[in-house]
Amino acid sequence: MGFQQGLSGLSAASKNLEVIGNNVANSNTFGEKTSRAEFADMYAAAMTGSAANNIQAGIGVQVATVSQQFTQGNITPTGNPLDLAINGNGFFQTQDPSNQIQYTRNGQFKVSNTGNIVNDQGNKLLGYPADSQGNVVQGAATPLQLPTGGIDPQVTTKSTMEFNLDSRDKVTVPASGTAIDFTNQATYNNATSVTMFDAKGQTVDVSYYFQKASTDPVNGDTWNVFATANGVTVGGTPDAPSPISTLQYSPDGSALTSPTGGAVTFDITSPGQSADGVTPLPITGISLDVSGATEFGSNFGVTNMVQNGYAAGSLTGVSVDDSGKLIAQYSNGQTKAAGQVELANFRNTQGLAAIGGNAWKATAASGTPTVGVPGDGNLGVMNSGSLEDSNVDLTAELVSMITAQRDYQANAQTIKTMDQAMQTLVNLR
Repeated sequence: MGFQQGLSGLSAASKNLEVIGNNVANSNTFGEKTSRAEFADMYAAAMTGSAANNIQAGIGVQVATVSQQFTQGNITPTGNPLDLAINGNGFFQTQDPSNQIQYTRNGQFKVSNTGNIVNDQGNKLLGYPADSQGNVVQGAATPLQLPTGGIDPQVTTKSTMEFNLDSRDKVTVPASGTAIDFTNQATYNNATSVTMFDAKGQTVDVSYYFQKASTDPVNGDTWNVFATANGVTVGGTPDAPSPISTLQYSPDGSALTSPTGGAVTFDITSPGQSADGVTPLPITGISLDVSGATEFGSNFGVTNMVQNGYAAGSLTGVSVDDSGKLIAQYSNGQTKAAGQVELANFRNTQGLAAIGGNAWKATAASGTPTVGVPGDGNLGVMNSGSLEDSNVDLTAELVSMITAQRDYQANAQTIKTMDQAMQTLVNLR
C-alpha cells in the first residue's frame, strides 16, 4: 500500500492555503495582483520509459506553478497628485539603489530630499527628462527629478486684443492743441489697459486710448490708438503724443482694412515708474494683434486681452496628466513640463518574477520589455491623484479557502484509511 497520494494531496492543499492566505493578506495592498495555485497529476513511468496509463493508478498531485493574474484593479481617488494609477496595460519602472530595474503597479510615489520621485522602498521612478523650455526629451529613461529652482521671467513680445468700438460714437479729435489729453476724456472715446513685463519681470501698466478720428459711411470709419506705459506717453512726446496705430474699418465695421492683418508693432522706450517706485526696463518690438477688432453699433467692450510676458516664479506644486507628463506649477501662474513617466509592458506578464515590495523583475520567460509613454500603443493611460486597488476578490478567496480546507481534510482521511488497512494486514495471524 502507498501513502504517496495522500501525502502529495496534503502538500498541495497546504500550498493552496498558503497562496489563498497571501491573497487575503494583500487584499488591501495597492497594485497587488492575485495569485492562484495550479496543479498537475503525477504518474510513475515504467522502467521501459512508457506507462500503462490504462491500468496505472496515479501517484498523487503536484503544484505545477503559482501564477499571478494581471487583471485591472479598481481605481481609487486619493487627492495626492503623486499617487499614480495605470488604467490599462503597463508597469511603472523604478531603479533600486543597486541600479537594477524593477517593475510595479503600485503608484504610491513621493518626492525625496534630492528632488527624485521615489516609492516607499526608495526606488526612483524612471521617465524622460524635460529641457529648460519644458520640452520632453525622449530617449533612454532616467530617474525623474523635479526642478528645484524657479522659472525665469519672460519679457512681453506679443499681445492680442479683441474688442468692439461703438460705431455710434462721435469724433473726439481736439480742434486744436495736442492730439489727445489723457486726463480729459472728451479727447478720446474709450480706454482699456493690460499689464506687461520687462526682461526682469517688472510690471508695466500699458493703457490704450481709442479716439474716433473720422466717420465715413463709404470708406469706413477711422480710429486713432494711443498708449501710455505707467502713465508715460508711448509714441511721440509727452507734449505731442502720436498714435501707435490708426484703425481703418470696412464700411460694415466687421473687419479692419488697415493696418494689414491687424498687426501693430510699437516700442516702450521710456516707461514711467510703477506704483512701487521702480522704473522698468524698455520693452521693444511688441507685436500687438488687433485683427479681431470690430466696429458695430453696440457698447465698447473688450472680449480678449492676453500677452505672453510674466514675472519670475517659484515652484509651488506638481501634477501629472493622463499622458504621464509631470507639470510643474509656479507662483506666477505658469506651468512647465518637468518630465514624462515611461511605462513598460511584457508579452508574457506571468513570466515576471515577484521580488516583494510590490515589484517584479524581468526574466527570460517574460521577455524584454516594450516601453513607451502612457496612452501609446497598448499601454494604459495615467490617472493622477488615484491608486489601483488590489484585484483580490476577498469573497472568492474565502470560498476557495473553505474548498482547500476540505481538500486537506479529505487527503488526511486517505492517509488514515491507508493506515487502518495496513493495521489490518499486520494483525493477520
